[in-house]
Formats: sequence, structure tokens, C-alpha cells
Amino acid sequence: MWNMTKTFMLMAAITALFLVIGQVIGGQNGMIFALVLALGMNFFSYWFSDKMVLKMYNAQEVDATTSPEYYNMVQELAMRAQIPMPKVYLINEDAPNAFATGRNPSHAAVAATTGILRALNARELRGVMAHELAHVKHRDILTSTIAATMAGAISSLANFAMFFGGRDEEGRPTNMVASLAVMFLAPMAAAMIQMAISRAREFEADRGGAEISGDPLSLASALDKIHKYSAGIPFGAAESHPATAQMMIINPLFGGSISKLFSTHPATEERIARLQEMARTGAYPA
Repeated sequence: MWNMTKTFMLMAAITALFLVIGQVIGGQNGMIFALVLALGMNFFSYWFSDKMVLKMYNAQEVDATTSPEYYNMVQELAMRAQIPMPKVYLINEDAPNAFATGRNPSHAAVAATTGILRALNARELRGVMAHELAHVKHRDILTSTIAATMAGAISSLANFAMFFGGRDEEGRPTNMVASLAVMFLAPMAAAMIQMAISRAREFEADRGGAEISGDPLSLASALDKIHKYSAGIPFGAAESHPATAQMMIINPLFGGSISKLFSTHPATEERIARLQEMARTGAYPA
């Protein structure tokens, strides 16, 4: 519940940031222009993101005949989650990872790499797929799209101000020093909030997935294995499309240390500790 509340608060924060930045460097007209531009950029992504991402990863759809254990596992978990059966895909990659996509539970897909099927046992894989179905149930694609829209609008305003100068509602130039500060700091602040939303949704999917599977320790064990294996196995498709890394159960990119503020995923150790505490007490810690 706390992570859902945190997501709501962060969404409110990024919206408020957009309104404030809009008034400072774009005025009302600039603010409306930036929002419309960002909405247009993300509308297509929201409706067709599943097809786009699955194509990027060359994912192949499977069924009860071509991959019976994997498909039947997802089917059983979808029934437990009380959501429609999603389409099920396999990605021919050695790196162990998985993701969910789709604009709502009725138009959803889950995908796993061949590497994760080899690395995990059936119990651990079940924990992973329950996590992905929790993303579907929580409509996290919608949440991330809205966050991306607001962050994109703020960046558009900053770019507008950089080339044309900040304007107030009357079209008069704003304070140059303030405008410069906002130009550089606003996109950074928006990105930080967007990443914080992503981390909160991962925690919530861990909790929801543990409830769907009824086995928090299976996901904890899976996260530990994936984290260790992923560090030594490059994920070519993810490296070619780094913007999709936030969709994965564990960040597949290892290009050096990244500040926690700009990380799309919480620390794996913290996720494991929370799941272990949930197994011990029956409640997911805030």
C-alpha cells in the first residue's frame, strides 16, 4: 500500500513540477505546447508499446504446445491473479531476464529469455512470472507512460527556453539567471522523479508477485540468481535499446556505477530483504 501511495505522491510531484516550470520558462502557452507535444510523443508508445518492444527483442510467441511448462505456469498464475491470460513470448538470449508489456490487462504480454528458463528452477521462474503479472495487474505501463509524458514535457520546455529564452504569460522575457537554472535543473529533477516512480513500481510488483505466487522466497531466490548471472552475460538487445531496460525484472545494463537517484530498479539486496521479511511475517515492509 505504501508503494502505491508513494507512486501517487511522485506522480503529483512531477505534475506540480511541470506546472511550476511551465510558468517560469514557458508561460501558459509554452506549457500547453510542451504538454501537447509530450502527449503526442507518448500516445503512440502507449497504444503500440507491446508490439514495438517485442519486435525489438525478436520475441517469439509460444503456446501450450511449443512451450508447455512455461505457458501453463503463466496460465495458472494469471488465474490466481484474476486477470485475463496474457500472450506469452520467448526471447532467444542467454542473459536471464523477463518483462511484461501491454496497455492494460486485456492487452498484455509477458516475455522471458531462454537464459532465464535455463538459470532458474521451476519454483523460481514461477516467482518471476508472478512478478511480471503483478505489473500487468497494476497497469504499470500506463503509470510509466504518464510519468514519461510529464518528464518529456518538462524537457521540451527546457529546450524551448534554451533556444528562445524563457517567457512569462504575457510573452515577456523572464529572469535570465532563474531561467538558466531551471533549464538545466528541471529535466534532472523530472528524471529523478520518473526513476523513483519506476523503483516504487518494482517494489510493488515484488509484493504483488509474492502474493500471487504465495511464495515470497521463490522470487527472492530468483532475484539473487538473476543478479549474479546477469553481471557476466551481456544482453545485446537491451544494450541496443537502453530505454527499455526499466521494463526488465532486473536492470540488464552494466555500463558502470549509476547513482541510486537515477536507477530504474531498487537495489537487489533490498528487494530480497523485503521478500524475506514478507515470508517471515506475512507482511511486505514499507
